[in-house]
Amino acid sequence: MTSLSFFVGVVGNIISVLLFLSPAETFWRIVKNRSTEEFESLPYICTLLNSALWTYYGVIKPGSFLVATVNGFGVVVEMIYVTLFLIFASPTRRAKTGMIFGLLDVGFLGAAVLVTQLVVEGEMRINVLGFLCAGLNIVMYGSPLAAMVRT
Repeated sequence: MTSLSFFVGVVGNIISVLLFLSPAETFWRIVKNRSTEEFESLPYICTLLNSALWTYYGVIKPGSFLVATVNGFGVVVEMIYVTLFLIFASPTRRAKTGMIFGLLDVGFLGAAVLVTQLVVEGEMRINVLGFLCAGLNIVMYGSPLAAMVRT
């Protein structure tokens, strides 16, 4: 059964990689036009935070190699997106994006790592971080039950 779960995990990772790469056309347009136009940076900043937290979770939880690798890839891709956004944004939007990036991807991520490393240990660290990752997913993407109610 382990080989089946690993196979399903690999298929899930392939799908996740494709999802991380799905905004590539948008960023090609930003580079080509040398402008972020009306695009917002928040989805990419939040996805970067989400990927970074899941990468950390995958690193500290034994047997979570697939979680760490696919989200590590996501961190690299999202960093490229945020960097391109910062390069081609107007000064006002660059400042706003930089502040949100600093608050979420540096401040919040740093605080989460520090707290889980210094305050909790062992299995509790993994549980707290898993709860944090799952909670962030609900905040970012909404609850599946809420989506069912809306339809």
